[in-house]
Amino acid sequence: MSAYRSVKNVLYADLKEMGDVPVRQPFPSMHADRIDPFLLLHHLQVQVPDDRPVKHSGVGPHPHRGFSPVTFILKGGVHHRDSRGNNSVVWAGGTQWMHAGRGIVHSERPPEGIFEQGGEQEMLQLWVNSPAARKMEQPSYFALHAEDTPVVHSADGLVNVQVIAGALNGTRGPVPAITPVNTFVARFSKGGSFYFPLPPAHNAFIYVVNGVVEVTGGSIYTGLHAVVFGNDGEGIQLAADEDSLVLIASGQPLNEKIAANGPFVMNTETEVLEAMRDYQMGKMGILIEE
Repeated sequence: MSAYRSVKNVLYADLKEMGDVPVRQPFPSMHADRIDPFLLLHHLQVQVPDDRPVKHSGVGPHPHRGFSPVTFILKGGVHHRDSRGNNSVVWAGGTQWMHAGRGIVHSERPPEGIFEQGGEQEMLQLWVNSPAARKMEQPSYFALHAEDTPVVHSADGLVNVQVIAGALNGTRGPVPAITPVNTFVARFSKGGSFYFPLPPAHNAFIYVVNGVVEVTGGSIYTGLHAVVFGNDGEGIQLAADEDSLVLIASGQPLNEKIAANGPFVMNTETEVLEAMRDYQMGKMGILIEE
């Protein structure tokens, strides 16, 4: 097996309107399906309006069932509240990892104090599918702050990699993901390079948030592009032609049927209809924001 995985697909993050919020979405799209076990990737970058309270900005209460919505905060911060009583603010460099399980209602607002930091929010949200056997577990929420996130450094000091879930070169991420996944956020200075060994059975992709990245065995990719890899190598080698920010993700595929409608991701259409009914009946809880 080659040391380097081949490039299977390259996806541009088209701009979409999600309600009043503009987001970029490299997948799924008309050009690419999901990357099992990863369902969807959103890239959001907004200036928080300063003419109304922050509790009226962002994304208000909404439900999820059957997967883990994961938010990597790149700039600003996110105030998470949910129907299980979790209430947490995570700032830039941190991660919010929520296993929706049988159902939860949460909101994602800008935190108080965001204008003292420039009023900008930038984040990635990755939806990680849950296996059928665990879709109806009790929900859980894990807030990982920047200062509690382990970092792996390249020998030359030009690359710093946050290890959020999974493991990299003997360093384990603190997030207790319910299936085998790796999620890393890498910050490259110009000229930096790094080799990421990955389990052969994992599907893998990178998303270049900004900068210019060269992939060994591939080509050169600029910001707002996702690069999907084949399962034919032991890892991926990235080198930065300028300062760059990259999400690296790999996961054991579930190979299960997916039935999805909005915030509910199940295995059958009946289960999706049950999720809608349970939400309408209040069985996923109620979130009243203070």
